[in-house]
Formats: sequence, structure tokens, C-alpha cells
Amino acid sequence: NYIEGLFLSSAIVKSPDYTMEQLYITVKKLRKEYGFNGYIHLKGIPRADKNYLEAAGVLVDRMSFNIELPPEKSLKLLAPQKSKTSIIEPMKTLALDKYYDSPFKRRKDFLPAGQTTQMIIGASPESDAHILKLTEYMYNAYKLKRVYYSSYTPTNFDTSLLPYAQVPLIREHRLYQADWLLRYYGFTADEITGEDGNLSFDYDPKCAWALKHPEFFPVEVNTASAEKLLRVPGMGVKSVYRILQARKYAKLTFDDLKRLRVTLKRAVYF
Repeated sequence: NYIEGLFLSSAIVKSPDYTMEQLYITVKKLRKEYGFNGYIHLKGIPRADKNYLEAAGVLVDRMSFNIELPPEKSLKLLAPQKSKTSIIEPMKTLALDKYYDSPFKRRKDFLPAGQTTQMIIGASPESDAHILKLTEYMYNAYKLKRVYYSSYTPTNFDTSLLPYAQVPLIREHRLYQADWLLRYYGFTADEITGEDGNLSFDYDPKCAWALKHPEFFPVEVNTASAEKLLRVPGMGVKSVYRILQARKYAKLTFDDLKRLRVTLKRAVYF
């Protein structure tokens, strides 16, 4: 019961406007008639009237429009009924600052859990660099809370447009690790990916970056800035915060770092 909520989605029935209207009516009933105060994640309908999107945004916690495939040419090839513009435009609309001014005085009054999107990885030939640059752009331009990645699994073998091979789950895992570095560790997409534009399967993205940049190390734990500490493999956001607080009172040793929950078997080399 950490979260009590629901995910509400629909295929398009009759038209985008009609479908979005039905979704709005549903969440309104849940909130107003049935008194459901739990978490609601609503799957938005591309090309629907923005008035329905705005009205629903006051009632739900999160809304998402899945971008599906990174470049528009792949979207046209594999999902010709969709367009990048129809997905991006509502994301852009809901990111406008006007929703956090009057009459929505507080952040919690309009999409308090923000927007998310999802991409299928490996159905089309884009590199990790392409995916992460798009991710970085969407975080900055549309204030997204999260980008999700889903490894392609072959199920349709009747077309030559789709690959027959399963995408390794390690690729999805590495993208999530890189995504974390973009959001919380101050890295950019250009820094994270390798020379061929893809993430290493052998090392996590932070460790791979550190091994390529020995000029940044070693880092002196007792004097380095938070930004520099966050780039040390084995140090997370919480452990860096603990270090910044603890070093105000004493010079830290390796034993202290262990007590502060730093993963020393990785961090010690840096």
C-alpha cells in the first residue's frame, strides 16, 4: 500500500476528442462521485482538444504521452498512424508555466506528479546517444518527471521491418542508469555515451565515464565540491550529502566513508 492508485488508458474510440472526453468523465466520476483520492495516472490521447487535457490535468496526478520510437522516421515506418508532432504538442501544452499560476496557485493543483513518456528500445536502429539526447531535451523542454525505456521483444515475424532478435535487458538497464545521471548527477548526454554512441555493457555509465577521464581523479573527499563527489563511482546523492555534513566536524577517513554508506570497493580507486 505504498501507492494506492490506478492507471487509466484507452484505445481511440470514434475520435481523439470523444475518447479524451470519456476519460475525463471517468476521472471526474472517480474523484467527485466516488470520492477516490488515490493516485491516478492518465494516458493522454494525442490530437485531442487541449480543453479536455487541461480539465483532466486538474483531476489526475500524472499524465503521459508515449513517444514510442526516438526519431520520427522510425515512427512513420513502424507506426504510420502516429506522428511525432501529435505526441509532442500536448506534452508542450501541459508543460506551460500558466498552469502553475492563477487559478492553479499551487503545484499540487495541476498534475502534481508531472508528465512521463516511454520509448521502445531496439525496434529501430537508433544509438543510445540518440535516445539520451532526446531524453535530455524532453527533460529540459517539457519538464518531464520520468522517461521510461522498454526493451523490444519480437512477437511479429511476418514483416522485415522489425528485427527478429530480442534486445538484451542489460541495454535497458544501462539506459536507466544513464537517465539517473542526467536527472540527479549533473551529467550531460554527450558525456555519458561512448565513442560509438552506445553505452558499455561491461561497466555502468558512471564508472565507464570515470575510467575514461583519469584527469578528474583522485578526488579529495574532505574538500571537493558536491558536483565532483557525485562523479565518483560508488557515491550516491545521499552519501554525498552525508559527506558534506560530516566533514564540517572532522576530517573523514575510509572508515568514516564506510559508515556513511559509500560503496568503498568502487570509490576507493577514485
